[in-house]
Amino acid sequence: MAVNRAVNRAVNASRPPVLFGVSVTPDAAAIDEITTLTRIADAAGLDLVAIQDHPYQPGFLDVWTLITHLAARTERIGFFPDVADLALRPPAMLAKAAASLDLLSGGRIELGVGAGAFADAIAGMGGPSRTPAQNVEATREALQVIRAAWGARPFALLGDHHRIQGYHPGPPPSREIGLWVGAQKPRMLRLIGDLADGWVCPLNIYISPGEVPPLQEIIDEAATDAGRDPNRIRRIYNVLGTIGPGTGGQGLNGPVESWAETLADWATRLRFDTFVFWPTGAPDTQFRLFAEEVVPRVRALLDEG
Repeated sequence: MAVNRAVNRAVNASRPPVLFGVSVTPDAAAIDEITTLTRIADAAGLDLVAIQDHPYQPGFLDVWTLITHLAARTERIGFFPDVADLALRPPAMLAKAAASLDLLSGGRIELGVGAGAFADAIAGMGGPSRTPAQNVEATREALQVIRAAWGARPFALLGDHHRIQGYHPGPPPSREIGLWVGAQKPRMLRLIGDLADGWVCPLNIYISPGEVPPLQEIIDEAATDAGRDPNRIRRIYNVLGTIGPGTGGQGLNGPVESWAETLADWATRLRFDTFVFWPTGAPDTQFRLFAEEVVPRVRALLDEG
């Protein structure tokens, strides 16, 4: 057992620190509630607030505008779009927005991106209609543009989906922003291993824990083939559920002890290093339970392991 623990500590030392966050819904009818919830998460010491990006939803606020509003009303918590829709957000402008918000917030921004999940809604808003293969290539080009746009040198990229004729980037972000990609199919997972800083896994009700290991392997193999350290790629799991006495319903449901043991297991066995909690109800109470009771117990279990 002592040998196994030593090996685990050595492996974990090369991986990013475990982070914990919560998701808030960008409901335009609940701005005050969203702000209060985010302040609760900030005061409780959580690491991240995640906000989904579905701009074609008539009741949803724009994710970047909302993050700006919330960052101005908090002190230390980080933010990321979970995930920004690349089909509706040109990558050079998206990189500019992320760098600007990083500077304005004191380095509290990460960038989650995805190809766009709802093709008809994207087309209805004026976005492109792409095949799955085209989505992969468009995302590859977008990641290259975003990386270059956070640099200091002028660049051009004349791709099939994005044509940057000659851009002089700046201002640069205050730090290295995490470039995380939401995906679940093999080609996009390989792209993460090749170019991205992190994998944003869909909700646990869409990608169950049992489905995770082969997906992680795809990322690892692609990273190794690209000469990258797979352990440097962050792995983010969106976790739907409820903390409490009940055990039924969608997602992860159960008491604090069960949540802590499950997340610690997913961190060690499934290699997730970031958990974003999506409560199914009573978010103010659930956020506090997560931050004050679940997170410290998960950290203690991971330290013991």
